[in-house]
Amino acid sequence: MTRHFGVLIPSTNTTVEIEFSHLLPADIIQAHYARVMSRSPDKSPFHPPLDADVAYQSKMLGTARVETVILLQSSASLFDEDFDEKTLAAIKEHAGVPGIISASAVAEAARHLGATNVALVSPYSEAVTASAKRYFEARGLKIVTAKGFAAKDSYAIGNLGPENARDAFARINRPEIEAFLVPGGNFPTMRSIPAWEAEFGKPVIATNTAAIWAMMQRLGIKDRLPGLGRLLG
Repeated sequence: MTRHFGVLIPSTNTTVEIEFSHLLPADIIQAHYARVMSRSPDKSPFHPPLDADVAYQSKMLGTARVETVILLQSSASLFDEDFDEKTLAAIKEHAGVPGIISASAVAEAARHLGATNVALVSPYSEAVTASAKRYFEARGLKIVTAKGFAAKDSYAIGNLGPENARDAFARINRPEIEAFLVPGGNFPTMRSIPAWEAEFGKPVIATNTAAIWAMMQRLGIKDRLPGLGRLLG
């Protein structure tokens, strides 16, 4: 039986639907999407979404009878300390199902794989990367080193090639690193993860794979998804 889940993505995201529709087995899990607008005055995709959009779009996804709703925007969690808690409550209230926050799922997935000392490789600016470092360290991880690509907006992130991440891994890799974290739902990485893990011998945890893993954990889905890296395969 196919399981159905909802996904809230920033209005500027052009990656999630492509990766999920091309790489996830539709006979096991199927995603349904809704878009939310940034609350920042300049519509920066790095800031959290409008509360009204989260509420309305969660309600719409709820009518599709999804079993959970994922907010797939890692950077949304990096600005307000209570953002995750408030957003989970809003999803539950309006969709009628439990929610998942993608940034939290990344940290949870790292711990699941037994990784504490991690490297952070993000498409974000230096300031947002620093916020990501604080966020993950507050959730029990030690950021050994961090590398960002200084993308100024979501459009730039979507145009980044996955080779940027691979080259960063090669530059910053060291023995004490137990896993690489690659936040950024609009950064296309899912297809490349198995090759990276084979080359560097360490798990790679991206926003989109961590969100799928967390969803499957919450729903008790036991299937493995070969070809998507150690976390899912």
